[in-house]
Amino acid sequence: MRLHNTLTGQTEEFVPIEPGRVRMYNCGPTVYDHVHIGNLRAFLTADIIRRAFEYKGFEVKQVMNITDVGIGGDNDEGEDKIVKGLKREGKEITLSAMKELTDFYTERFKEDTALLNLLPPHVLPRASDHIADDIVLIQKLEEKGFVYTTSGGVYFDTSKDPHYGKLGGTGGDESRIGENSEKKNQKDFAVWKFNTTIGYPSPWGQGFPGWHIECSAMSMKYLGNTFDIHTGGIDLAPIHHNNEIAQSESACGCDYAHYWIHNGFVNLTGEKMAKSEGNTYKLSDITEKGFSPLAYRYLLLGAHYRTPLNFTWEALDGAQNAWKRLNKIKLELNEAVKNSNGPAHVEELTPLAADYKKKFSDFIDNDLATPQALALLWEAVKDKNLSSLEMRHLVYTFDKVLGLDLDNESSAISDIPAELEQLLADREAARMVKNWTKADEIREKIRTLGYEVKDTDEGQKLERI
Repeated sequence: MRLHNTLTGQTEEFVPIEPGRVRMYNCGPTVYDHVHIGNLRAFLTADIIRRAFEYKGFEVKQVMNITDVGIGGDNDEGEDKIVKGLKREGKEITLSAMKELTDFYTERFKEDTALLNLLPPHVLPRASDHIADDIVLIQKLEEKGFVYTTSGGVYFDTSKDPHYGKLGGTGGDESRIGENSEKKNQKDFAVWKFNTTIGYPSPWGQGFPGWHIECSAMSMKYLGNTFDIHTGGIDLAPIHHNNEIAQSESACGCDYAHYWIHNGFVNLTGEKMAKSEGNTYKLSDITEKGFSPLAYRYLLLGAHYRTPLNFTWEALDGAQNAWKRLNKIKLELNEAVKNSNGPAHVEELTPLAADYKKKFSDFIDNDLATPQALALLWEAVKDKNLSSLEMRHLVYTFDKVLGLDLDNESSAISDIPAELEQLLADREAARMVKNWTKADEIREKIRTLGYEVKDTDEGQKLERI
């Protein structure tokens, strides 16, 4: 597999540290609010990387962090995002209120990623559970002379790292909010920030770890000092990821991550989607308009992960129509195979089917070329020289990477989310008392979540739309 490595600026052959194994860290969400659909592209990119390696037979260990405490954001001097979330919701600024807020938005994040059919990470560590690990890492940096203390906190001295800013050749960006006269260099960043009213105890004083140190501590704890792949949005490369590299490599005296994979922005009318700009859509905004979350997944797969994607409702509508057609084709293929009285599974591929599989692998191996892989899927299901059994085999096989929920033999849902279980129960109760108006209202609500409910002799059945 060849991947574009931001560290070198080149698309390179992937060589694992351990043969047959991939260790990968993905920058996860700061859980002070709902993630927006631009954020979700980074998590989808990580999912495709994992699926692609597993498709090729690798054993993958995927770690994605939850930032639920600490100094979040690209700078060290601005207001903490979680504190901002507490103020937005009128909550007290306490550690217990932080936990309540971040527990809620962590669950919303898990729900959104499940709706997008993202595989759950093998490890989903929370920053608040790793304060001790942060402190140990900062102490290592202190012992080696890489940090200094100011009245505001403990800072990493970027002048001590001759390779600082090597990711993407940026040289690191300056602090984005004003100047701190106590810093030796404005590029220096906080590894611990003091706070006399709230925070955690440390050898330097009460406060919070910096966002950057949290990711270093969690990734190195679960993957080792050196691991294969680190991912995130391209906006994280200049500051957050350069800072991670500087402090991690300075502490261990070794390489940190070998391959850095960054996805492009999702834009609205040409502008980056961001909460700070007030121009975001949540996944619930999509489902409330009757779109399936998997239609959004299809839309993202239709653009290469490194290219900016301009989101429009018209484009999403086209993606939903295409995804629905694929589902219909899958059901028709299942029915054709079932009625053929022949084998239920492919025993040996014909040369034509084998060629399709090879082309698919070649596209995925070429820096995750999902637009070409999608186009190939459409070509295969329209190829009259393939049997229905071979077509279905290719649909199932390709979907192991694409993740569009096509690799099953029906459209029924076997694992119904709790929210939908309750809606189905409410609808059944309304039907029992012949409250058809309420039953229809609940049916429409279920549709906004991307599902269709059908009434059968065996009861209500749920299908994705």
